[in-house]
Amino acid sequence: MNWHTIDIEKIFAITNSSFNGLTTPKVEKKLTETGYNQLVEKAQKSAWSVFAAQFKDFMIAVLIAAAIISGFIGDSADTIVILFIVLLNAIVGFVQEYRAEKAMEALKKMAALQSSVLRDGKIVTVESIQIVPGDIVLLEAGNTVPADLRLFEVHALQIIESSLTGESLRVDKISNALTGEDVPLGDRFNMAYKGTQVSNGRGKGIVIATGMQTEIGKIAGMLHGKKSSTPLQQRMNDFGKKLSYLILLICTILFVVGLLRGEEPLQMLLISISLAVAVIPEALPALITVALSRGAKKLVSQNVLIRKLSAVETLGAVSFICTDKTGTLTQNKMKVVVVEPSHEKPEVIEDIGLLPLSMILNQNVIKEKDQFLGDPTEIALVEYFNECFSQKLYENLQERFPREAEIPFDSDRKCMTTVHKHGDRHLVISKGAVEFISSHLQSGDEQRIVNDAEKMATKGIRVLAFAYKIIDDLPDPFKYEDVENNLSFAGLVGMIDPPREEAKDAIAQCKAAGIKTVMITGDHKETAAAIARQIGITDQNATVISGIELNNLSLDDFIEKIEKIRVYARVSPRQKLNIVEALQSKNHFVAMTGDGVNDAPSLKKANIGVAMGITGTDVSKESADMILLDDNFATIVKAVKEGRRIYDNIRRFVKYIMTCNGAEIWTIFLAPLVGLPMPLLPIHILWINLVTDGLPGLALSAEKAEPNIMQRPPRKASESLFAEGIGVHIVWVGLFMAFLTLGTQAWAIHNDNAHWQTMVFTVLSMAQLAHAFAIRSDYELIYKKGFFSNPLLLGAVLFVFILQLGVIYLPFANEIFKTQPLTLFELGFCIGATVLLFHAVELEKLIKQYRKDRKNL
Repeated sequence: MNWHTIDIEKIFAITNSSFNGLTTPKVEKKLTETGYNQLVEKAQKSAWSVFAAQFKDFMIAVLIAAAIISGFIGDSADTIVILFIVLLNAIVGFVQEYRAEKAMEALKKMAALQSSVLRDGKIVTVESIQIVPGDIVLLEAGNTVPADLRLFEVHALQIIESSLTGESLRVDKISNALTGEDVPLGDRFNMAYKGTQVSNGRGKGIVIATGMQTEIGKIAGMLHGKKSSTPLQQRMNDFGKKLSYLILLICTILFVVGLLRGEEPLQMLLISISLAVAVIPEALPALITVALSRGAKKLVSQNVLIRKLSAVETLGAVSFICTDKTGTLTQNKMKVVVVEPSHEKPEVIEDIGLLPLSMILNQNVIKEKDQFLGDPTEIALVEYFNECFSQKLYENLQERFPREAEIPFDSDRKCMTTVHKHGDRHLVISKGAVEFISSHLQSGDEQRIVNDAEKMATKGIRVLAFAYKIIDDLPDPFKYEDVENNLSFAGLVGMIDPPREEAKDAIAQCKAAGIKTVMITGDHKETAAAIARQIGITDQNATVISGIELNNLSLDDFIEKIEKIRVYARVSPRQKLNIVEALQSKNHFVAMTGDGVNDAPSLKKANIGVAMGITGTDVSKESADMILLDDNFATIVKAVKEGRRIYDNIRRFVKYIMTCNGAEIWTIFLAPLVGLPMPLLPIHILWINLVTDGLPGLALSAEKAEPNIMQRPPRKASESLFAEGIGVHIVWVGLFMAFLTLGTQAWAIHNDNAHWQTMVFTVLSMAQLAHAFAIRSDYELIYKKGFFSNPLLLGAVLFVFILQLGVIYLPFANEIFKTQPLTLFELGFCIGATVLLFHAVELEKLIKQYRKDRKNL
């Protein structure tokens, strides 16, 4: 129901109430009908359910199956290792993600505990949860509004609604009914909403909604929605499924080939299963968790707090950033940018023009410890005067023109008037809305003043008008009707919330990275569009849309236009949610920033919700995946770069581990087909999987970002982990590694070398180390990138190399691993094979670059 359009008498009739409030029997009856004035909380997840959720990933399921199969065939070492890694991964994920859902609790904390209401014609204090529709609530400065109210009596009432609407300025309230059903939430000046704060004045209102029926309750209901999955979750599920199909294919082919060769069926079944288990990258989940943890730790130093590990990687896939304006793109601080004195030559008092004098006399700013406190608009006026003149002159004028009287700002008049001693006379100064001041001037220059103000407003400037007059005597009684007339125009002052200096550069970086920035704000359309143009979000031809216009669009029309709209003004929480859902329907990954309660549903629905650490409410922070500790849009861009780097390194894990495991599969699978004996023992495969795969793979998480990382477009939603040639790389490099290994085996057996199995083991191990070095970049040659730019990888490779030498040359290791010491020639032969593999991978980069250059011609 559009309560803001209904006369108060009709509302009393609808709610069965009166100016004296409800009677006690009516309250009891309504409480039974509507329930308590509180938010309904969804069931909380238990610690066990959060822990169990860590095992729902398809990849984890494949690993658990592999562990069971390994135990069944007697390979207890593999079973223990795989289960240990799975459990460790689950514990890390649980510790990082287990936080009770606090969003609903934070919403509850915003509600007032007690409220003053009229019941049975008397003012009583009641618990806020016992308020019912029809109750008359009394508001005064400092109160939290306990329910949604239709105001019918106001006295200079101002309410801060920023947490609900996104509008940073205090809202002046009125009591008259409004016209127009599609008035945005922030423009319903005769309404007060649950959870907002009264900053000035007093008033009365009748309760029209309680609990989940309030605007904040509707937001709470939206928070019950399911969180969107992250790109990493989608890709890992896809990877796990493809891997399981590959495992089944390997089992089937090897089993059939064995049967055709006349092998025992049971023996071939066990060999097939053993080989399939070998291809499982058991270290991959742990490596990904470590990479995300390292990224989260690094981002803290860049003022980004990660609440959920998967959010680190999600940043790298973002294609749309929907951001709030106030405090994120702007400084959340008013600044005077235009001072336009009257065109007429005004009276000058003691060498000070009437406009600057009016700016510092008509205000209630106080100074504490070298800091100005008060209304942001008035603080901006004082700071401007001090910059243009001096703090000393400011203080001097305050003493020379002491205040004698004041008529506070009133939402009906939209004006504030002060009276100051001026010798034997009195200086009257009025400050307020242009339409009010211009209509009370003694000159007939109203239209020109209004036109000048409108020109400023189209540039996103907030305009204040000043006027004055000098009178001989103060009227008694002192009323605004007697002093706010026949005024002389002093001038106009324009203010803006200036953009952050770094915001423009950050938005330009987003454009270069193929990321579209969208502004969603509670400000008016003209103000939002002007700021968007200043910082590069839009140009003159860009699409800007208001909440009312959005309501008039059909869903199909909106989805069709969604990718072209760059600015949304005066939108509701539901519309913010619709924007996110519409972008996601077009296969975009969406980052949404916000700081208010109104942002919570869209923060939760977005692929990555970004809350403000300074101005953000508890609700927004608990609904988000990450928190900006400095409330700065530029920090998001840094986080996006880090997210892309993390994803690149995750792809390197996959490329490295799957290539190495593929090489093991090809080596064992092809050896019998070409007439060679089984090249490796089970303990050799276990060593390669645990040591050679794990340590260098872990060190790849420290790889630095590619030079072109922020010049690449975002990844497509449908892109798999094997895109951009990774799948082809895994196959051909795995085959080439197997070719080198089997070639070494054939050469050694042909020359009656008794150390052939140790050589095969060494070639396969060291070739994987060379491969780890070569894939550090997808674009640059390592000779150009530098062999020492990733000290962690260098150390890991050297460490594994020394361990491999120990396996070859230490007597006790020879017993365990069934190896023999190699001669220097044999060791050199093995190292030469690995060097050959390294240069083959480097050659692949040159070929890819050549093809790319040819394509761009």
